[in-house]
Amino acid sequence: GSVLGKAMGGGQQGNALLDMAMGLLNNPQSGGMNGLLDKLKASGLGDQAASWVGTGQNMPVSGEQLHSALGGDFIQQIAGKLGVDAGQTSGGLAQLLPTLIDKLTPNGTVPQDGNQLEQGLASLRKMLGQ
Repeated sequence: GSVLGKAMGGGQQGNALLDMAMGLLNNPQSGGMNGLLDKLKASGLGDQAASWVGTGQNMPVSGEQLHSALGGDFIQQIAGKLGVDAGQTSGGLAQLLPTLIDKLTPNGTVPQDGNQLEQGLASLRKMLGQ
């Protein structure tokens, strides 16, 4: 919980960014977590993404790398909803996504069952007091 709290920076924007990140991982229209991981792999961030799912150390990713992988329009859309600039958004996601994906894949595999992912997200929210 404290790792996620630090990554979010706290406050209203941190909570909103966490909600956005969790929504991204659970959005069936974008392919959910698998779709996000596939997009990261296709953008040259496969090693980082695999480390977040795996049981070892999480490899870092920069805000610029995520901005490039996810697309400027997508990051700008999230930034607009949060009322912050794109750099803050991509930087925040770079802090959050490795930890979120790591926590949602404790056995080193992506949950294939949507209910399993929902339960994981719900328990994360509870742990963070949301």
